[in-house]
Amino acid sequence: GVAFEEVQVANDALTVVVNPNNPVTCLTVDQLKSVWEPKSKLNNWSEIQGLQPSFDAELALYSPGTDSGTFDFFTEAINGEEGAQRTAGVNDIGEDDNATVTGVGGAEGGMGYFGFSFYQENQDTVKALEVDGGQGCVAPSAQTAQDGSYTPLSRPLFVYPSAQALENETVDAFLQFYLDNINAIAEQIGFIPLTDQQLQESQSKLESLTSGGGGTTTG
Repeated sequence: GVAFEEVQVANDALTVVVNPNNPVTCLTVDQLKSVWEPKSKLNNWSEIQGLQPSFDAELALYSPGTDSGTFDFFTEAINGEEGAQRTAGVNDIGEDDNATVTGVGGAEGGMGYFGFSFYQENQDTVKALEVDGGQGCVAPSAQTAQDGSYTPLSRPLFVYPSAQALENETVDAFLQFYLDNINAIAEQIGFIPLTDQQLQESQSKLESLTSGGGGTTTG
């Protein structure tokens, strides 16, 4: 029952990671779905249809907990329904992405997913897969997240001021301060900065919201 607005403040690229010794470099969305969907019974990389190159190793899957926004976004983007994911054979690591790094790095057939910045911090332990969302294989990067070509796993990140909060001049000033500084620190806190166009759109939206036009329910 809370009326709110959303203001984009950054980008991210959810990254599917595998063991560095895995010869596979790219999976299609359908292949990822065949592994992660609720009804999946795949237990070995060799069971993934159309896999190139062939790879014979037991799947060792690592997933964020169900309270994670990463979990929600990945399951909707890949499996077509938020929160829908297999449980059999999946290691639930909760909020500890380090457990995914350790697990995937230690298992030849390991696979997991988390935010792009966490991959960047652990490139010596895990390998990022390219994803084919229908237009060919695309690697996760700041550029492909910003231009939207890393589909469907690039995502915008938002703050959500309520309609009531937007009536408070102090909150309005904080939001303006947030946008004025977010690109300078986005990478330091693990996010991909806004493009110039995205930042301009967020600034314009905030201006319209704080000049009397805000406070409608969205989402």
